[in-house]
Amino acid sequence: MSNIFLFIRRYANLLIFLFLQVLSFYFIVSYSKYHEAAFGNTANKFTGLINKQVNRVEYYFQLKKTNDSLLKANEVLYNKLRSNYNINDSLDKMVIDTMRIDSVLRYKKFNYLNAKVIANSIAAQSNFIVITGTNVHTFKKGMGIIGINNDVVGVITEVNGDYAAVMSLLHKDSKLSGKLLKSGETGTLSWDGKKPNILTLNNIPKSAKISIGDTIITSGFSAIFPKGIMIGRITDIKPETTNNNYRITLKSAANFYNLEYVYAIESADADAVKTILDKAKASVN
Repeated sequence: MSNIFLFIRRYANLLIFLFLQVLSFYFIVSYSKYHEAAFGNTANKFTGLINKQVNRVEYYFQLKKTNDSLLKANEVLYNKLRSNYNINDSLDKMVIDTMRIDSVLRYKKFNYLNAKVIANSIAAQSNFIVITGTNVHTFKKGMGIIGINNDVVGVITEVNGDYAAVMSLLHKDSKLSGKLLKSGETGTLSWDGKKPNILTLNNIPKSAKISIGDTIITSGFSAIFPKGIMIGRITDIKPETTNNNYRITLKSAANFYNLEYVYAIESADADAVKTILDKAKASVN
């Protein structure tokens, strides 16, 4: 207590000065409309600046929650895509559809389930991605994986509890059917193990009309991926010397350097296709 009195005694003049300054400022603002308005304007600007900074800090700490909500929202939208259903068009014009959603579920071919990437390699010859999430326990070997921008990432090779391993397109054994969006020719995608994000499309005939920048999409010739998912864009075209095909280089649409969230594609036809293929192979053997 004695220290407080000593402090007041030592700085009495300064404290009285500050008190009178504050009191004077209060009187000026209270009894002058101009100064009151000026003070109010300045205070609002200062308060707004503080609130803006506080909001930025709060937004930063809410990013994970925001990302999770957007991921779930995209999952819902993906599952409503028209390409997921095997329903033939009955009209050439747009009409209001009053049919209940659950009445078309039996036609649904593909279902999208979100997951989070927790491990990803791009520098090896055999690159894998590890994913986890609440949906992983429903995942199966052979399910296709796409990125948040609807671009091909890879195929699930193993599922163990809450984790699944994905063979990415950047794998020496990865083979996927790709289709030229413009002309429709179909070839086989592979990776030469050199540059991440750079793929090769083989078996495209030299009769095909292609050019730099053309889009490569999934062909839809398997039960893994729906037709039309983006794979990449052509960056180079070279004629093969040993056959009548082109060797096409493309940059993948998926950014394998920065994978954070993905979607697994559940195909209603996958089991049936696998069964009939196994029977066909057994009959040949």
